[in-house]
Amino acid sequence: MIRKARTSDAEKICSIYNYYIENTVITFEEVPLSARGMAKRIKDTGKDFPWIVYVEGGQVLGYAYTTKWKTRSAYRHTLESTVYLHHDAVGKGIGTKLYKTLLPMLKKKGYHAVVGCLAIPNKGSTALHEKFGFKKVAHFKEVGLKFGKWIDVGYWELVF
Repeated sequence: MIRKARTSDAEKICSIYNYYIENTVITFEEVPLSARGMAKRIKDTGKDFPWIVYVEGGQVLGYAYTTKWKTRSAYRHTLESTVYLHHDAVGKGIGTKLYKTLLPMLKKKGYHAVVGCLAIPNKGSTALHEKFGFKKVAHFKEVGLKFGKWIDVGYWELVF
């Protein structure tokens, strides 16, 4: 089941996200979030932009959300999308289900473009974005440093 995320989901969402903070370079955050901090993010961005969760057997196995891509007014029709899955649920089609729900919501709300910002290499996320028609539009070399390693970042864009 996919539904709107609630602040009461924060602890489960946090456990998914903190795995990536602590074990991967997929996110450039380096300090794990508290459930309270995640609830604030859901509340603050969720009032203006979609946050959704994938629930199976009573467990949140993934989530997706959008935020402003840039703050200047002319960018208001473009959002940045994010998808995270429980590390044991990767490769089971959950990301696809989340994007099949999220992207039509954005189009219906009148957004013009969606940007995915990916640490590279990230085979799974690259495949997910390209499956939905996102095109790679930028590649930045060594713009992030995590775990003592320089990381490239790519931007994928979908225009409705």
